[in-house]
Amino acid sequence: MSSVSLVDRVAALQDQKRYEDLHWSGTFEEYLELVRRNPRVARTAYERLYDMVLSHGTEEYVDSKKKITRYRFFQDEVHEGRDAIFGLDIPLMRLVSVLKAAALRYGTERRIILLHGPVGSSKSTIARLLKKGLEEYSRTPEGALYTYEWTLPEGLRYLTAGQESFSSPMNEEPLKLIPADVREQAITSLGLESDGFRPYIRGNLNPACRFIFRELMLHYKGDWSKAVRHVRVKRLLLSEEDRIGIGTFQPKDEKNQDSTELTGDINYRRIAEYGSDTDPRAFNFDGEFNVANRGVIEFVEILKLDVAFLYDLLGATQEQKIKPKKFAQTDIDEVIIGHTNEAEYNRLLENKFMEALRDRTVKIDVPYITKLSEEIKIYAKDYNPKKVRGRFIAPHTLEMAAMWAILTRLEDPKKHQLSLLQKLKLFDGKTLPGFTQDSVKELRKEAVREGMEGISPRYIQDKIANCLVSERGQMSINPFMVLNELEGGLRSHSLINNDDQRKRYTELLAVVKQEYEDIVKNEVQRAISADADAIARLCGNYIDNVKAYTQREKVKNPYTGQDEEPDERLMRSIETKIDIPESRKDDFRREIMNYIGALAIEGKQFDYRTNERLYKALELKLFEDQKDSIKLTSLVSQVVDREAQEKIDVVKQRLIRNYGYDEISASDVLTYVASIFARGEMK
Repeated sequence: MSSVSLVDRVAALQDQKRYEDLHWSGTFEEYLELVRRNPRVARTAYERLYDMVLSHGTEEYVDSKKKITRYRFFQDEVHEGRDAIFGLDIPLMRLVSVLKAAALRYGTERRIILLHGPVGSSKSTIARLLKKGLEEYSRTPEGALYTYEWTLPEGLRYLTAGQESFSSPMNEEPLKLIPADVREQAITSLGLESDGFRPYIRGNLNPACRFIFRELMLHYKGDWSKAVRHVRVKRLLLSEEDRIGIGTFQPKDEKNQDSTELTGDINYRRIAEYGSDTDPRAFNFDGEFNVANRGVIEFVEILKLDVAFLYDLLGATQEQKIKPKKFAQTDIDEVIIGHTNEAEYNRLLENKFMEALRDRTVKIDVPYITKLSEEIKIYAKDYNPKKVRGRFIAPHTLEMAAMWAILTRLEDPKKHQLSLLQKLKLFDGKTLPGFTQDSVKELRKEAVREGMEGISPRYIQDKIANCLVSERGQMSINPFMVLNELEGGLRSHSLINNDDQRKRYTELLAVVKQEYEDIVKNEVQRAISADADAIARLCGNYIDNVKAYTQREKVKNPYTGQDEEPDERLMRSIETKIDIPESRKDDFRREIMNYIGALAIEGKQFDYRTNERLYKALELKLFEDQKDSIKLTSLVSQVVDREAQEKIDVVKQRLIRNYGYDEISASDVLTYVASIFARGEMK
């Protein structure tokens, strides 16, 4: 196949129509018509950012009687959840509320949005998502925005040092070319508003474009219509890589950084062309504030900025202007978002000279996750069969690591009858006797700093990665491997600065190990007693005896054919498994019969699986009856006869089929539970 045909095949993949739309250009007249059809193309930066978030849709749910809105944008579905934010719906609601207030010009558009929280709590990810989302939104029909350039005939090119075109260096909104004193009147008379939306165009042109515009007005003796004929409007595509509408500023060494990195600097090569260093055309409008105009600027670790930068920052927020060197203040339209950690913010609070900055910030706390199921999603995103090839991650491995991370972030409950682990389960939506949704709300309110301290997800990720590349983790990793790795790392953890904290974290690891032990004991129990036919027979036997007992009848023995008294020993052996005391046995048995009777009236048949308490009791009873016949304890001694091995293999297959184990991890779990049998610790 020829090289030309290969090129043609690649070219055929390109969407030519979309390319033309993204690179549209036209006259100022055409742009006014475009705005008249869709005034939202002239939105402010905050309006566009808020609309971008909403464009991805919302979901509503109730958590502890609190109505919560989940903004799907932060799930990053477009990129298959690569930068998805989990478990922070409430902080994200606060963030979007600030964006909404700023879009409506209620005052927060003149503030710095400050994301504040512990290290690794997703502050940078939130900022990165907003920047990336705005970039992509600018490439959609709904998010389209425009800027302009000057196109000059040969006789007027002295204004641009011989260049045919001169782009607006700050990518400004073309409607700013309408003089400020008649702008509002023009928007009304031209009908540039619809559906309750009216473009808000604030401020004047940047110094360079103002100079060219002024000279053209002089040339045409004040005829504005002739001056704007030299304007070419074009589609603006925001891009962080190309430094168009998206800016990022990161503090560096004070000796190698000055405020011109924010507001631009003189281009000394062009002074020869324009004759003066005060000519705005000889200025590079390439500071981060300049390039971020019409979009968003992110300040990484904003509170580490040198004082010299803060003056520019304060003006940019409150006045929405910047002061380039040797030029008048210049209007900007951009979202200013910064993030900082606890230590830096506390230093800000102690510094009285920084009160002006504090007064101009809207602080949004971004804590660690305190909901177990959401924390698990962080690790499942990176450690799953698709990404971790050739290695098996045993069930509950990520869950136990996440559980420990959450426990380190929770504050001890003030109600002494509640353990920290129980609190974790309540926060995760589990129910506990005596605790209501109001109780959970109260628990959340009483812990002011919950989630602002504890172990970072990064630490957990590092330790899981260590296990995966270790010699023992070549085939698979399990919860104990990860928990031991987490414990070993505490000795050298850079963010743990006292022994009491280290001791507390170690104690919480013991809590998690005990919880894991309970979970696998339960799974092995259920795998052993998973014979549905055997449970059904046991249930039928129990119901026959309960019926005879409540109706004061006798039961026919299926083997002897004799009528016998109800088997009290059988009934109590089942009832004690779910803690039914002797004094309550009659009530419980009547409840069961009433339940069966109510179903019969409705024409339904009783199924033990619909009664969770009875189902659990039957499982535990069957497990007790079968565990000795399976001889699981023989696994510890490694002496297993053929009949016992067959039964163990059946249990192992159930663990694989029902609980997600593989051959190795199922064997490990059975051996571990067998060792508990050997110690006599199995209830």
